[in-house]
Amino acid sequence: MTPAVFTKSYPAPPLCEREILRYAGCKGSDGTLDAPLHACIEEAKDAFRYRVCYTRLPVRTTDGVCDFGIFSLKSAQLTKNLAGCDSVLLFAATVGVGIDRLIAKYGRISPAKALLFQALGAERIEALCDTFCDDTAKELHIGLRPRFSPGYGDLPLAAQSDIFDVLGCAKRIGLSLNDSLLMSPSKSVTAFAGLSDGANENPPPAARCAVCGKENCAYRGTL
Repeated sequence: MTPAVFTKSYPAPPLCEREILRYAGCKGSDGTLDAPLHACIEEAKDAFRYRVCYTRLPVRTTDGVCDFGIFSLKSAQLTKNLAGCDSVLLFAATVGVGIDRLIAKYGRISPAKALLFQALGAERIEALCDTFCDDTAKELHIGLRPRFSPGYGDLPLAAQSDIFDVLGCAKRIGLSLNDSLLMSPSKSVTAFAGLSDGANENPPPAARCAVCGKENCAYRGTL
């Protein structure tokens, strides 16, 4: 049976300049980036559209396979993440194509500003996902496991096809998937978050990096 899929739109979540600088590869700032960063934030303030579509699926985990009823995925790490859960929140989130247009524009005339817009877009989509997960945990009076996305750990990008089939992302939030399994708009996320009886387990960005084996990731948090 096809599950019910819901959509939400959000106002702009609180913005964290420290996270933007981290995504830009600047783990510390002497203040020289303050003015260009603030200029980018001001220019992009009307470029974002915060939208999410989501559903709730049952899940059974056995021998490294997660069975969601309508599809299944092989991933030892996702199985570990969802251990003890009997249902999962599956969602797709996007902040829209406006930031992609700014990145493309400044990629031709100012690579430094393009980098800041890239970092701003990354911070905005992460903030949207955090807001959605926190709100959902409160609404359902449950805890959520840390979200887990295709391409993370041993969960293949091919899982995107199943996710898009279930959620109908293009129709609901204008999010499409190309033949290379890349999403458009680019500042978008799909993820699983296991539902649990405990407290919400969505950690801050730096803490999420602690469970990832990609030590050389440019976006790795300061632990």
